[in-house]
Amino acid sequence: MGTNYYLETQEPCPHCSRGYDRLHIGKSSVGWCFSLHIIPKLGINTLDDWKKQWEGKKIFDEYENEISHQEMLSIITDRKKDFPLTKVPFGYNSWNTFYRNNHAEPGPNGLVRHQIDNIHCIGHGEGTWDYIKGEFS
Repeated sequence: MGTNYYLETQEPCPHCSRGYDRLHIGKSSVGWCFSLHIIPKLGINTLDDWKKQWEGKKIFDEYENEISHQEMLSIITDRKKDFPLTKVPFGYNSWNTFYRNNHAEPGPNGLVRHQIDNIHCIGHGEGTWDYIKGEFS
């Protein structure tokens, strides 16, 4: 299970209440490094680029809860697995099979992270996040 996060890029119209535009920041999935969405055509390639984008804007999760900038940073950078890696995930006969089938590898703080394939995952952040491009679900 995961939660997507969005940056409000435009306030709702005060006259017609037209919805506002949002940029997808990324996705938090239990036990995984944060999937930080990079958008090269907008100059968003790193966590620092995202932090610059946040200035003066609001962040929301997919459930419309407003998230403070500090809380968003913590969701991305202060991640750890809260349960041991001794038990193989349901439906897999080994951790190696899990990693192979999920294009993953062991990450920091007991987390799983995406393998760099230069298609979907184009890099690992300096901490508990991966740089992901393309569409998210």
